[in-house]
Amino acid sequence: MPRVVVFDETGGPEVLHVVEEPGSEPAAGEVRVRIEAFAVNPLDRMVRAGQSPRPVRLPHARLGIEGTGVVDALGPGVTGLAVGDPVILSALPDFETRGAYAEYTTVPASRVVARPAGLDVVGAAALWVAYFTAYAALVEKAGMRPGDHVLITAASGGVGRAAIQVANQLGAVPLAVTRQTAKRDELLAAGAAAVIATDHEDVAESTRRHTGGAGADVVLDAVMGPGLAELSLAAKLGGDLVTVGWQDPRPASFPANPSLTIHRYMAFADMVEPAITGRVAAFLSAGVRTGALRPAVDRVFGLDDVVEAHRYSDRGPSAGKVVVRV
Repeated sequence: MPRVVVFDETGGPEVLHVVEEPGSEPAAGEVRVRIEAFAVNPLDRMVRAGQSPRPVRLPHARLGIEGTGVVDALGPGVTGLAVGDPVILSALPDFETRGAYAEYTTVPASRVVARPAGLDVVGAAALWVAYFTAYAALVEKAGMRPGDHVLITAASGGVGRAAIQVANQLGAVPLAVTRQTAKRDELLAAGAAAVIATDHEDVAESTRRHTGGAGADVVLDAVMGPGLAELSLAAKLGGDLVTVGWQDPRPASFPANPSLTIHRYMAFADMVEPAITGRVAAFLSAGVRTGALRPAVDRVFGLDDVVEAHRYSDRGPSAGKVVVRV
């Protein structure tokens, strides 16, 4: 029988275990996907640890908001897809009951997109969530344009690295923010036009230096917390600030730049919008084809080592996504 990762209580990585359960046939409008690989995301770890933003149905809950595989079966009425098509899961309804941490999952046909040609299975598993978030936040929300200076916090993380590449692909100028000077060369190699290390630099002052005194046109922030007020001073008057995460759990300070347009962006709300999903999928396919978009993968585990994959991910920011091959 197909294997699936489940948990019956919340807690550390050790609550995860692999079990066998009967497969299910896709209903009308659904497809069954044979999963080849999935990524470990911060939301997965939050749900597992009991910090989910919404209640989780226990026992026998599942994880996995991001994965790739091939279409294994079609439900009645599905068109435009065929058995054997390589796809990426674009959004999972009720992922805690039919998530990507499994050998098979069944989802609405509208929740898969074609896997970009030329992208291997591991890279495809690491692509969608980070790059969708980066593109949609910068372009759909903030209206980033060629030539814009874009300040990116938590630049070493998955969304940060994706944002650097997205900005470069569209002709913007990515300025990467990191807490550690030691990561400067790594981020420059990843495509940042400049790196601001907060262990010895002031963000606002350094941003003005790199932008001829004007400040950043767009700030992409995955941190929030008390530093938000200071960060807002790095933006130009009339600029845009988009928040895409909450790495600092403390209350966010009020932005000190009153002219900013502030966007609180939640990618999963847009992932169910066909028009936005279509634009993102086209952009990502073009970027992969030209080599402008290259998902960074830190480590790859096997399904039987999913507990160790979560332990590794829990240790903190890595040099790319943690991926599990199925």
